[in-house]
Amino acid sequence: MKPNISLFPTLLFLAPAAWAKQVQRPNIIFIMCDDMGYGDLGCYGQPFIHTPNIDKLAQEGMRFTQAYAGSPVSAPSRACLMTGQHSGHTEVRGNKEYWTDSAPIKYGDNTDFSVVGQHPYSPDHIILPEVLRNNGYTTGLFGKWAGGYEGSVSTPDKRGIDEFYGYICQFQAHLYYPNFLNEYSRKRGDKAVHRVVLEENIKHPMTGKGYEKRTQYSADLIHQKAMQWLDQQQAGKPFVGFLTYTLPHAELVQPEDSLLEGYKKKFFVDKTWGGQPGSRYNATVHTHAQFAAMISRLDQYVGDVMRKLKEKGLEENTLVIFTSDNGPHEEGGADPTFFGRDGKLQGLKRQCLEGGIRVPFIARWKGQVPAGSTNDHQLAFYDIMPTFAELAGVKDVAKRYRNPRLKNDYFDGISFVPTLTGKGVQHKHPYLYWEFHETNQIGVRMGDWKLVVRKGVPALYNLETDLHEDHNVAAQHPEIVAKMVDIIKKEHTESNLFKVTLP
Repeated sequence: MKPNISLFPTLLFLAPAAWAKQVQRPNIIFIMCDDMGYGDLGCYGQPFIHTPNIDKLAQEGMRFTQAYAGSPVSAPSRACLMTGQHSGHTEVRGNKEYWTDSAPIKYGDNTDFSVVGQHPYSPDHIILPEVLRNNGYTTGLFGKWAGGYEGSVSTPDKRGIDEFYGYICQFQAHLYYPNFLNEYSRKRGDKAVHRVVLEENIKHPMTGKGYEKRTQYSADLIHQKAMQWLDQQQAGKPFVGFLTYTLPHAELVQPEDSLLEGYKKKFFVDKTWGGQPGSRYNATVHTHAQFAAMISRLDQYVGDVMRKLKEKGLEENTLVIFTSDNGPHEEGGADPTFFGRDGKLQGLKRQCLEGGIRVPFIARWKGQVPAGSTNDHQLAFYDIMPTFAELAGVKDVAKRYRNPRLKNDYFDGISFVPTLTGKGVQHKHPYLYWEFHETNQIGVRMGDWKLVVRKGVPALYNLETDLHEDHNVAAQHPEIVAKMVDIIKKEHTESNLFKVTLP
């Protein structure tokens, strides 16, 4: 069951640092939802779904139009965020699971797994929460982890998180009314991540008839814990909260409240979905209403966060970022075509086309980020580590935290603090890079050129004239293709677990 990697000793540079200077460093709230497409918000052109709080966030901050996830699927995209590495360098490049090898365990009459979670981040490379906690930040993560299975070398308690509540395993997150969630609290004295059994849920079946009787809705429980943690934060003690909500990922189900009922009336003619055995996506009705209400429910969560920051007097010195982990999905009965969810982009989750990796990205920081602004700076998730590190007082995160024991300890990001604040010179990537083994795809963006390699075959698109990536112009520009193929050969490092075919 254990991954075939060396269990390197834990990094030695995680003790809190001493400061020679006291500077006003911002608090950070990073809100990342699950599988929301570029066009799923009102401020990005969505006509059907009501998102007033997120739209207000854009009105009061900066809306990015060319921001990219780290990968077209969840676990590796989050790995790029956490490591500051692109997916040709990260240890985690796919949704590799280990729970299938574990012994069964019973919750009531429901059979579950005794060990859950995904392939772990390498303990030999520092990750973002460790950087921030090392520089005096209180850290919390509420939602999906997907950075290591239970008991592995990479669980929230071992990777710089002070407070965690949610899903350590993204497969478990396929159920919104699960048997258990995971929790860890350094403040409470917990020694490790443990399970919190949802006693009301396990009285009823986890699949099929009777599942609708479960009452403990994970998204609400996670949000409540996040709000309790936020309520404990105080001015003068910097904090970072990673609110990695699972909405609007399948399964399409939620409480039967006024929010859902309103969309049922709006989408009077709707679809029914019959379920998917083995996926934990239960059958559902009113799929359009369910999906729209899940996004509006997420919007309400964002509104709660902003009101709490204002109530506690933390609004002005808190950077709030909202984004999605990858492009839209078709799982659990979701219908991206109906909602026009690609925002005029082609491609879905698991594809290196624009629709699979270009994501909504909004940044609000009162008095620092220009209100109502739109920016076309090209950034990717691996830029977030150096950006947050700079805000925490670490100008060159690679120089400070590169592991000398490794031949190559990659830090691929570039801080976009100058773009956020309008101060200083914004350095830019000569290119952005993605790879994804499951669909055997590689993507490179170089200016307006975009190369997508499928099973070793390259296709070239000019995004300036062909944003939808309809016209392969590789034959007309062999010199551009050759240059971008050289980039792939330079950036790709071999992985025995996550193989792709090079061009």
